[in-house]
Amino acid sequence: VQLQASGGGLVQAGDSLRLSCAASGGTLDNYALGWFRQTPGKEREFVAAISASGRTTYVSFSVKGRFTISRDDAKSTVYLGMNSLKPEDTAAYYCAARRGPDSDTYYILNYDYANWGQGTLVTVSS
Repeated sequence: VQLQASGGGLVQAGDSLRLSCAASGGTLDNYALGWFRQTPGKEREFVAAISASGRTTYVSFSVKGRFTISRDDAKSTVYLGMNSLKPEDTAAYYCAARRGPDSDTYYILNYDYANWGQGTLVTVSS
């Protein structure tokens, strides 16, 4: 399955954005999904994850209470809702997918994922 992320842009601190990641060449059924972000010179950082069932989610401490992850399997799309954006949220955001043996497990490590989208840039100005 191929992933295509979209929805990034330039916003001001305090604004909201919703990123989308759509699958092609297959559906996201039975895939656990995640969002990561990366800034130049730094390693890719975990942001949020959702299990294949959609019943379990997890977000990193740095975005807890501001970001939410959700999925719509009918549209083969995963979303990252971002509220109260801060300048430190500025990064390229990547979606990722993997098949999992357990429908309720989420994954938070880069190497857990086999499929990656191309990234969408989010810039938050102060």
